[in-house]
Amino acid sequence: MAIHPIEYRYGTGEMRAVWGEEHRFSCIVQAEVALARASAEHGFIPDQAAGAIAAGAHHATLSRAKEIEEEISHDMMAIVRAIAEQCGEGGGFVHYGATSNDILDTATGLQVRDALVLIDEKLRTLLAALLKRSEETKMLVCAGRTHGQIGVPTTYGLRFAIWASEVARHIERLAQMTPRVAVGQMTGAVGTQAALGEKGMEIQETMMEILGLTPVDVSNQVIARDRYAEYFMFLAHVATTLDKIGIELRTLQRTEIGEVEEAFGSRQVGSSTMPHKRNPIKSEQVCGLARVVRSAVEPALQNNTLWDERDLTNSSCERVLFPEASILTDHILALMIRVIEGLTLKPARIAQNLSMLQGVNMAEAVMIELTRKGMNRQEAHEIMRTASMDALARGIPLSHILSEDKGIQRYVSPAEIRALLDPGRYIGTAPAQVDRVIAKLTPRCSRVK
Repeated sequence: MAIHPIEYRYGTGEMRAVWGEEHRFSCIVQAEVALARASAEHGFIPDQAAGAIAAGAHHATLSRAKEIEEEISHDMMAIVRAIAEQCGEGGGFVHYGATSNDILDTATGLQVRDALVLIDEKLRTLLAALLKRSEETKMLVCAGRTHGQIGVPTTYGLRFAIWASEVARHIERLAQMTPRVAVGQMTGAVGTQAALGEKGMEIQETMMEILGLTPVDVSNQVIARDRYAEYFMFLAHVATTLDKIGIELRTLQRTEIGEVEEAFGSRQVGSSTMPHKRNPIKSEQVCGLARVVRSAVEPALQNNTLWDERDLTNSSCERVLFPEASILTDHILALMIRVIEGLTLKPARIAQNLSMLQGVNMAEAVMIELTRKGMNRQEAHEIMRTASMDALARGIPLSHILSEDKGIQRYVSPAEIRALLDPGRYIGTAPAQVDRVIAKLTPRCSRVK
């Protein structure tokens, strides 16, 4: 019986598989085999034993390990015995010199690495979608808004480029942090490697080389959880960017604004009682689940404050945190890709909103030109502030107010005023900025092999 929504509602099959029981078991088996191979290479166990473990370990099954765990109530030792059963005489050397978390934390490192590969792929796909939209809307002028109020014009291309730039920084962060968070250890009961003898450091190095993980420089019985806290903060960071985009798209889809709309299927139902509704449910889901992802940060930080060489308070917590935060982040990334790719823009409504204030939102352009023509900047600001308030109060175009002011016309002609009040002529370097972002970030849409 499914209970948690990630079992039946949220998440991609590939990310669920990374954090599923079978893959977890497989990662543990890989870690045990790598330990045996590294131990044999450095003369700590016989070559024949390592060969037997390498040949037999992958025949061990999760179901058999669970049977043994029912008897002995220790999950790691149950897996060790299930593996040993398949390795003949080599079974006596399974887990030799290791403590549970050497294997369990190393397995987590493998899972984190696999999860980050999937997240990296989706971040790059989202980046490509945002850059495509940015190129398409490079010259689509719209109302900029600050404090929820219409300001000077901007472009949709610039909006998409800003989001793309943020996503690109996440790709950089992922690459930078992977060696710090996809790590493994083989340090023994309290971190001294006493059970591994004088070759302990070499065994650890070789084992992690086999697995493709970064070895810890130093550890106690567990890998320091600041590494995992960084992973969860990264997931929260990504989720917050998606939340930010989702909030903006939801705002722009409000009936009163109506500039964009999520893709809506021909047979899709928006409301069980209001047949006309076309709700931004995908963006809302992104925003809602981002809250859950962010909630993983606090317990992840607390997991780093363990007693002495370790306690067990992190273990139960991490069994929930890793799959939940990873699966939900991957899910909302996939969802936001669909939103961006399917987003409909409404040029007529965009133009309507841009002209809603009848030129008042272009007051800065006139102020800048008045100053350029010789008026004191502070005087120009006050003149345009007064004129704008007058236009808003009377509900008439700003051009009418300015045409009545002979003082202004000493600096700018009526024709110049009309040109200054044209939003399309006041977008500055926005198109050039978009071009620069596209040129810089397009190569990052594909992962370098």
